[in-house]
Amino acid sequence: MNKENAIKLFEEKKIRSLWNEKEEQWYFSVVDIIEALTDSVNPTDYLKKLRKRDSELGSYIGTNCPQVEMLTNGKIRKTLAGTVKDIFRIIQSIPSPKAEPFKQWLAKVGYERMQEINDPSQSIDRARENWQKLGRSEKWIQQRMTGQETRNKLTDYWQESGVKKGDEFAALTNIIHQEWTGLTVKKHKDLKGLKSQNLRDHMSEAELIFTALAELSTRQIAETEKAKGLEENAVASKKGGAVAKNARKELEANTGKSVVTGENFLPPAKDKKKLK
Repeated sequence: MNKENAIKLFEEKKIRSLWNEKEEQWYFSVVDIIEALTDSVNPTDYLKKLRKRDSELGSYIGTNCPQVEMLTNGKIRKTLAGTVKDIFRIIQSIPSPKAEPFKQWLAKVGYERMQEINDPSQSIDRARENWQKLGRSEKWIQQRMTGQETRNKLTDYWQESGVKKGDEFAALTNIIHQEWTGLTVKKHKDLKGLKSQNLRDHMSEAELIFTALAELSTRQIAETEKAKGLEENAVASKKGGAVAKNARKELEANTGKSVVTGENFLPPAKDKKKLK
């Protein structure tokens, strides 16, 4: 299965999705859709009860909804997912006033994907629109997109040099992150009070800049050393992270402010400090 993981927004609810190029169709996280339609605090439990209550639906999901690899808590994990057809079937069993708007949203997502295949620049425009809807500033959006481009170039190098997607990508990312921040990715998320949210979507402008510096340095060092495989790229990752760590320490010494913070963009109801 050729994969392109993405996050789609439905009424500001994040829906993990995956585009299958061979089948030319989307797969959507079933749990994310349950949460979006029901606002359940435990969508996994809601789904279990739904499948027990509706045996026909339970059988349908077991037969038609595969486990596909999606980004979960910063790592690629297998997640129960369904195509548009499967999701329509699930929606039929959920009493929700959002059902009809969600059907329209699914149709719109499919149409937009066809547009993006013909004109890839549209996917960039839509990512910007999504961040704008979430209240991010133009400065933050620009830094987030620049950082993503830097990240993509690094992962392209890893793939070409024999590093495996999934756990090995995650391991190298964690080495870089821990070296420049002093925290693992998980501990940084814990500091910000995040659970399933994407850490980078809750970074400050400074955190995004130093993350990009660490990943840019890692790629250039790996290219210079012609690093191959996990072990050699791990060495380059530690060196690249150290470049950003030294720059961070110098900035903190001159400003008296910590670059790495617990601030985030979580809703005010969470009683968290919101980034300016």
